[in-house]
Amino acid sequence: MKKAKSHSDEDNLVDELTLHELCRFCDADKAWVVELIQHGVVEPHGAGEAEYSFSQISVLRAKKARRLERDLGINMPGIALALDLLEERDHLRRLLGRFGMAS
Repeated sequence: MKKAKSHSDEDNLVDELTLHELCRFCDADKAWVVELIQHGVVEPHGAGEAEYSFSQISVLRAKKARRLERDLGINMPGIALALDLLEERDHLRRLLGRFGMAS
Protein backbone atom coordinates (compact mmCIF):
# COMPACT_ATOMS: atom_id res chain seq x y z
CA MET A 1 0.00 0.00 0.00
CA LYS A 2 1.05 3.56 -0.53
CA LYS A 3 2.30 5.42 2.47
CA ALA A 4 0.28 8.46 3.50
CA LYS A 5 1.74 11.66 2.16
CA SER A 6 1.81 14.73 4.39
CA HIS A 7 2.48 18.40 3.72
CA SER A 8 4.65 19.27 6.68
CA ASP A 9 4.74 18.63 10.38
CA GLU A 10 3.67 22.24 11.01
CA ASP A 11 0.19 22.02 9.49
CA ASN A 12 -0.47 18.31 10.23
CA LEU A 13 -2.58 17.97 7.08
CA VAL A 14 -2.60 14.69 5.20
CA ASP A 15 -2.95 14.63 1.42
CA GLU A 16 -4.08 11.03 1.15
CA LEU A 17 -4.64 7.98 3.31
CA THR A 18 -4.45 4.35 2.25
CA LEU A 19 -7.44 2.05 2.74
CA HIS A 20 -5.86 0.60 5.88
CA GLU A 21 -5.12 4.06 7.29
CA LEU A 22 -8.66 5.27 6.59
CA CYS A 23 -10.04 2.22 8.39
CA ARG A 24 -7.88 2.99 11.42
CA PHE A 25 -8.71 6.71 11.29
CA CYS A 26 -12.46 5.98 11.29
CA ASP A 27 -12.22 2.99 13.65
CA ALA A 28 -13.97 0.90 11.00
CA ASP A 29 -13.37 -2.28 9.06
CA LYS A 30 -12.59 -2.57 5.36
CA ALA A 31 -16.12 -3.72 4.50
CA TRP A 32 -17.55 -0.49 5.94
CA VAL A 33 -15.21 1.66 3.84
CA VAL A 34 -16.03 -0.41 0.74
CA GLU A 35 -19.71 0.25 1.45
CA LEU A 36 -18.94 3.99 1.60
CA ILE A 37 -17.35 3.66 -1.84
CA GLN A 38 -20.34 1.74 -3.22
CA HIS A 39 -22.74 4.45 -2.03
CA GLY A 40 -20.60 7.26 -3.42
CA VAL A 41 -19.76 8.71 -0.02
CA VAL A 42 -16.01 8.55 -0.74
CA GLU A 43 -14.07 8.21 -3.96
CA PRO A 44 -10.82 6.28 -3.88
CA HIS A 45 -7.89 6.90 -6.16
CA GLY A 46 -6.24 3.74 -7.53
CA ALA A 47 -7.15 0.70 -9.59
CA GLY A 48 -8.01 -1.72 -6.78
CA GLU A 49 -8.26 -2.07 -3.03
CA ALA A 50 -4.51 -2.66 -2.72
CA GLU A 51 -3.85 0.68 -4.43
CA TYR A 52 -6.69 2.76 -2.96
CA SER A 53 -5.86 6.14 -1.51
CA PHE A 54 -8.31 8.72 -0.22
CA SER A 55 -8.13 12.52 -0.48
CA GLN A 56 -8.70 14.91 2.41
CA ILE A 57 -12.28 15.44 1.28
CA SER A 58 -12.96 11.70 1.30
CA VAL A 59 -11.31 11.36 4.71
CA LEU A 60 -13.50 14.12 6.16
CA ARG A 61 -16.64 12.63 4.58
CA ALA A 62 -15.76 9.20 5.98
CA LYS A 63 -15.27 10.62 9.46
CA LYS A 64 -18.61 12.45 9.28
CA ALA A 65 -20.25 9.27 7.97
CA ARG A 66 -18.94 7.34 10.94
CA ARG A 67 -20.38 9.91 13.36
CA LEU A 68 -23.76 9.89 11.59
CA GLU A 69 -23.90 6.11 11.81
CA ARG A 70 -22.68 5.91 15.40
CA ASP A 71 -24.51 8.87 16.93
CA LEU A 72 -27.75 8.88 14.95
CA GLY A 73 -28.00 5.29 13.68
CA ILE A 74 -28.34 6.43 10.06
CA ASN A 75 -27.93 3.72 7.42
CA MET A 76 -25.55 4.04 4.47
CA PRO A 77 -28.02 5.46 1.90
CA GLY A 78 -29.14 7.97 4.53
CA ILE A 79 -25.53 8.89 5.25
CA ALA A 80 -24.87 9.53 1.58
CA LEU A 81 -27.95 11.75 1.32
CA ALA A 82 -27.23 13.61 4.57
CA LEU A 83 -23.64 14.38 3.56
CA ASP A 84 -24.73 15.62 0.13
CA LEU A 85 -27.36 17.87 1.70
CA LEU A 86 -24.91 19.23 4.27
CA GLU A 87 -22.41 20.05 1.52
CA GLU A 88 -25.12 21.77 -0.52
CA ARG A 89 -26.15 23.80 2.53
CA ASP A 90 -22.54 24.86 3.13
CA HIS A 91 -22.17 25.82 -0.54
CA LEU A 92 -25.33 27.96 -0.42
CA ARG A 93 -24.19 29.65 2.78
CA ARG A 94 -20.89 30.57 1.12
CA LEU A 95 -22.77 32.02 -1.85
CA LEU A 96 -25.02 34.05 0.42
CA GLY A 97 -21.96 35.26 2.29
CA ARG A 98 -20.46 36.60 -0.92
CA PHE A 99 -23.54 38.73 -1.41
CA GLY A 100 -23.63 39.86 2.22
CA MET A 101 -26.82 37.92 2.85
CA ALA A 102 -25.54 35.29 5.28
CA SER A 103 -27.27 35.03 8.62
